[in-house]
Amino acid sequence: MLHIFCRLLALGGSVIIDWMYFGEWTVVQWNFLKFNVLQNIGSFYGSHPWHWYMTQGFPVIMGTHLPFFIHGCIVAPRRYRVLLVAIVWTVLIYSTLSHKEFRFIYPVLPLCMIFCGFSLTNIKRWKKPAIGFLVLSNLLPALYTGLVHQRGALDIMSNVQQLCQKQNSSLLILMPCHSIPHYSHVHCPITMNFLECPPDLGDHDTYVDEADLFYASPLAWLHAEFYDHKRLPTHLVMFSVLEKDINPFLITHNYVRTASVFHTHLPEGRIGSHIYLYERQLQ
Repeated sequence: MLHIFCRLLALGGSVIIDWMYFGEWTVVQWNFLKFNVLQNIGSFYGSHPWHWYMTQGFPVIMGTHLPFFIHGCIVAPRRYRVLLVAIVWTVLIYSTLSHKEFRFIYPVLPLCMIFCGFSLTNIKRWKKPAIGFLVLSNLLPALYTGLVHQRGALDIMSNVQQLCQKQNSSLLILMPCHSIPHYSHVHCPITMNFLECPPDLGDHDTYVDEADLFYASPLAWLHAEFYDHKRLPTHLVMFSVLEKDINPFLITHNYVRTASVFHTHLPEGRIGSHIYLYERQLQ
């Protein structure tokens, strides 16, 4: 009975906090279930086969720790099996959702590290080489992905912040959704617009979000959106791969590149190697 009371208490506290925040009664746990499971709207952002977490997702987030985790599961004391059950249960539950991401199963990593610890404890002869292997195999990729790979999304914000010092500045971000931070890095009330990609809540078979509409024909979208020159933003941010597609628009409206920052050594699709900032030169 105690655990039931604790669960009801936690649920009640959650509902009260959400009521205070949203201003109306809502149960976010039910909303999550309805959105991701019953209506399966999350699949709008991509879907994967049911086994993706087991064949790709989990091995990737574990990285070089994976063999130590497997060994740790074998040698760990039986009283720790409940943690293994929690890991397997979490992965299996998320496997039932069509939309899958690595970050969804990050919460199991601390539990997995416990089993890796048991593995290292039991391989006494090879402990130091194993630890050295884990440090090198994780430190080098961490330094590259943390300091170099896709750093442009943050670096360009230093240039965007300078727009706060200019009057009547406005910014249009012509990039895939969620490519760069917005007001979290720009603490002034400049106008910032970006290509939106909300899911289809109306269950329309022909629904296409704004970002896909833009990338289907960038130049046509820009001409249609800015038929009136007064609507033009003072600045544009885009990946380098887009520049050639909208170059006529940039020339016609006197946009000049004022900043270029490195983003990635591995450009693909809509993601370019650099991020450009353009400013409109008023005559």
